[in-house]
Amino acid sequence: MHPTDLPAYMAHVGAAARRAATAMAAAPSAAKDTALRALARRLREQAAGLAAANAKDLAAAAAAGLAAPLQDRLKLTPAIVATVAEGCEQIAAMADPVGEITELKRRPSGISVGRMRVPLGVFGMIYESRPNVTIEAASLAIKSGNACILRGGSEAIHSNLALAAVVRESLVEAGLPGEAVQLIETTDRAAVGLLIADPASVDVIVPRGGKGLIERISREARVPVIKHLDGNCHVYVDAEVDLDLAVRVTDNAKTQKYSPCNAAESLLVHRAQASAFLPRIGALFAAKGVQMRCCADSLAILQSAQLSGADLVPATEDDWATEYLAPIISLRLVGSLDEAMAHIARYGSHHTDAILTTNHANAMRFLREVDSASVMVNASTRFADGFEYGLGAEIGISTDKFHARGPVGLEGLTSLKWVVLGQGEIRN
Repeated sequence: MHPTDLPAYMAHVGAAARRAATAMAAAPSAAKDTALRALARRLREQAAGLAAANAKDLAAAAAAGLAAPLQDRLKLTPAIVATVAEGCEQIAAMADPVGEITELKRRPSGISVGRMRVPLGVFGMIYESRPNVTIEAASLAIKSGNACILRGGSEAIHSNLALAAVVRESLVEAGLPGEAVQLIETTDRAAVGLLIADPASVDVIVPRGGKGLIERISREARVPVIKHLDGNCHVYVDAEVDLDLAVRVTDNAKTQKYSPCNAAESLLVHRAQASAFLPRIGALFAAKGVQMRCCADSLAILQSAQLSGADLVPATEDDWATEYLAPIISLRLVGSLDEAMAHIARYGSHHTDAILTTNHANAMRFLREVDSASVMVNASTRFADGFEYGLGAEIGISTDKFHARGPVGLEGLTSLKWVVLGQGEIRN
């Protein structure tokens, strides 16, 4: 059905997804893995066609004056195609979570009670810019036995349509329903409103994009949403710390890449280490053009260090809660672990926070008490990623507290139901 009558089109897509979800939930692992390997092969075989489709989007973006970083995210380079193809093969090689029974326990009544992992059903994913997300979402949907409805950004419509066609061909080749992965074929923004308000067709929505998009989805959705709004990630340098480690990890957490949601935005430093640590990290930040928005005490220390090229600015109250996604970091001195954790609790976004310390007790307290989706000891926040966590891929990061928290991979697209095994037992 062509998307001219939008409500009818969306109803058709939803009904097809629901039918496909039933088939996918029952699909054998071998069929799902065959589809994923076929998808990897077809991506490589059709690289030229995908590049031609992507060129249309890039030309339209340039003509529309889209910002350079946004144009960069649109690119579907041969390297990106190779990476997503390899990702499909990696997911095919992973264990199938569907149907796994765990925690099976025999009860005094004679029954055995356990939990079985099952697909969510149909998930809708709304995302911006990066067309490779189409393949990441599709591959995870296939392996987890779900159906999905994808709505990419209008700026990537030609790329996404071409990729969706490759996915459909691969599903059919494996004997699975082609409608298990559907891309909404219209750029009409009203389609999003219809998708997120249709619990009959969709079980969960996953928005992936800017804060404005995610706020809109969270506000208007009538189905559950797996999301995170901000990535105000903290690095806390403790009183007892290996300074070389602290400098290396803090630098990586902030400067390895500025745009991801797991980049460090706030740096907390124990006063006991301020005079030794700040000039060293400040020199690195200055060399890389990172602006430091400082509390009064940290500003005084950095100014006295006379760092060449340092961009030092007094911090405002707003800085403590800001996700910059840019070469800017807020910097504050604290007098204790408790003060650091209180700052994170007040200003953080529950995404990813790290402590750098040689004090085991402090490390364990930080892990237990910091209420974030990922909490780290002596490691860069940039590791908060599905691939780095061994999930194969992810459809996003969740800072919610229901079943999916942190990077959402295969298990995050499944839930657990109770199963009971008996031999004719009856309840007295």
